[in-house]
Amino acid sequence: MLSEHSRLKDFPSLANRVYLNTAAEGIPPAGVMAALNQYGQDKLLGMDGRLLHQEQWRQVKSKFSQFLNLQSDDIGICSCSSEAYNLAFAALRLKDGDEVVINDLDFPSGSTPWMSDSSRAVVKVWRNKNGVLDLEDLAKLLSARTRLVTISLISYYNGFRLDVNEVSQLVRKHSGAMLAVDVTQGFARVPLDVKNADLVISSTHKWLLASHGGGLIGVSPERADEWTVPAGGWFNLNNAFDDSRFETLETKKGAASFMVGMPNYPAIYAINAGLDYISSVGVKAIDDHAKNLVTKCLAGIAELPVELLGPAHPKLLSGIISFKHPKFEEINKFLHSESVHAMAHAGRVRVSIHGYNNEADVDRFLEVLKKAILVHAS
Repeated sequence: MLSEHSRLKDFPSLANRVYLNTAAEGIPPAGVMAALNQYGQDKLLGMDGRLLHQEQWRQVKSKFSQFLNLQSDDIGICSCSSEAYNLAFAALRLKDGDEVVINDLDFPSGSTPWMSDSSRAVVKVWRNKNGVLDLEDLAKLLSARTRLVTISLISYYNGFRLDVNEVSQLVRKHSGAMLAVDVTQGFARVPLDVKNADLVISSTHKWLLASHGGGLIGVSPERADEWTVPAGGWFNLNNAFDDSRFETLETKKGAASFMVGMPNYPAIYAINAGLDYISSVGVKAIDDHAKNLVTKCLAGIAELPVELLGPAHPKLLSGIISFKHPKFEEINKFLHSESVHAMAHAGRVRVSIHGYNNEADVDRFLEVLKKAILVHAS
């Protein structure tokens, strides 16, 4: 997808190393670094720079909304996905008897707010079977008391990929619950189809190739009232500077209510540039290119004495492959010593493949992985 020249021009830090850890941290293209510098130049203008900051945010809302099949006004931002989920928890105002369904393949930010001491809801866990979440198991957990089902489009743990529309149909059939979807491990890597989600959340420092400090939020306009955060602040209020604020607060609805204070404009500049870069290449082109690399990498790993943790069915593949080995930490250190970057965490090695990877990266990874396993065979 990228020639060697364009790859090193856009991603000079990838020279002489194999980077397969985008699921943790994406490598920003040169345009994102330039955007962060542009923020600095605009900030030097003082208040005159504020209009330039706001224009960057306007562009991000417009561009991100197109990925979600929403409108610009349906898009909000906070500092990260963890903050977004805690604000979502506040918005739901859960009562005794309410039920929330989480799953054991989700990142903690999406599953733990509902389990906090302040939560009054009953939490049910949709548990995986051999790395796969079965919809029949979800159906057994749903009831008229279910207020929320929260899922990830793609699991950070093993790359398992859910069909959001299938989950939505099941949730609507068995309950009146809302569906929240974390797309962090899919946004800018695979084409999104999340039009039937009520709340969509994404971090920005991974596959989007932007910076930290961004938690993008999309709220279905039909459920904006239910996703209105009851928080103090000023950016989220209609009457923040009116005398009426001492009598009652007028909170903005839906996505705008998640923005309780000044947006993180440096991150917004980076996000805008990341969106431009991804769009210039095309998510489908990225997915088509990387899918072949994932298939090749998975086949190579399957030949080794490791335990694969995710599904092998092509429909369920994403950019992430995970496997277990008793010496997973030692193996990852060996990989790193050979300038091959994956991730060792929670008892497994995780490999993630993006559009800037190529066949030579996969070949080198498999070559070094085989050596690492051989060295640590005993």
